Amino acid sequence: MRSLNGKVALVAGGTRGAGRGIAMELGAAGATVYITGRTTRNKMSEYGRKETIEETAELVNELGGTGIAVQVDHLMADQIQSLIEKIEREHGRLDILVNDIWGSENLIEWDIPVWEHSLEKGMRMLRLAIDTHINTSHYALPLLIKNKGGLVVEVTDGTEEYNHDRYRVSMFYDLAKSSVIRMAKALAHELSPYDCTAVAVSPGWMRSEIMLEVFGVREENWKDATQKEPHFVISETPRFIGRAISAIAKDPDKKRLTGRSFSSGELAKMYHFYDLDGSQPEAFRYLAEVQEAGKPANAEGYR
Repeated sequence: MRSLNGKVALVAGGTRGAGRGIAMELGAAGATVYITGRTTRNKMSEYGRKETIEETAELVNELGGTGIAVQVDHLMADQIQSLIEKIEREHGRLDILVNDIWGSENLIEWDIPVWEHSLEKGMRMLRLAIDTHINTSHYALPLLIKNKGGLVVEVTDGTEEYNHDRYRVSMFYDLAKSSVIRMAKALAHELSPYDCTAVAVSPGWMRSEIMLEVFGVREENWKDATQKEPHFVISETPRFIGRAISAIAKDPDKKRLTGRSFSSGELAKMYHFYDLDGSQPEAFRYLAEVQEAGKPANAEGYR
């Protein structure tokens, strides 16, 4: 059902991974989707990845939506302001804002204490993960609140419940992902008078372009990666979180969710949607009950 016809979405950080999957699913539901990022066919960002915002826009178009690629560095206020002015000029409204900007995989030093972790990389990670989201909300929300029923999604890693008593990789990463969850809670409060909704949503173990490369597989043969990492059996496509966010956006009663955090797997159960293979992977329940419990990899009952 193309139930997002007439809706305008901004996926900030839609070049690859979760952002691309989200843009595609919003487009598949009929939305006009603005896709921002730093890498275009003419210029590559510091990230050094080949995926481009134009490719994401074309994928949105193929699925029946309208994809519009705009090069934006979300640390640059003037670029964000120009983007929002463009959206208002061209469509006069913004219904869905997805803050998915991240771009910090190459900055993480795994399981390294703060006094040994590169301070330069750590602080850059926080700027990319936190400042970009705040900047985008600052400029985008005045347009979003002009109409009732707007939706803001903060994309993170882990739910509030899962992250609460777990150390997430490094202090910098932990702070970045927990801060994004808190942003959704704060935005829910500030958006409440305007009948708008703010939530945090996390994918599970996502088969992003980077993750597939790490394991030396493609989406078509991803299960071969379980020979190296058996628990990869619980992984999901980037389209899964896209379907989660699309489902929230379509929900006329979504305001009941505001201020909360969810995983793609939790939302799949709530809204009865499936990943591309017809499964409903519940990654965080699997991590807690199987992987962290030291049990052999077995996704039966978890997807």
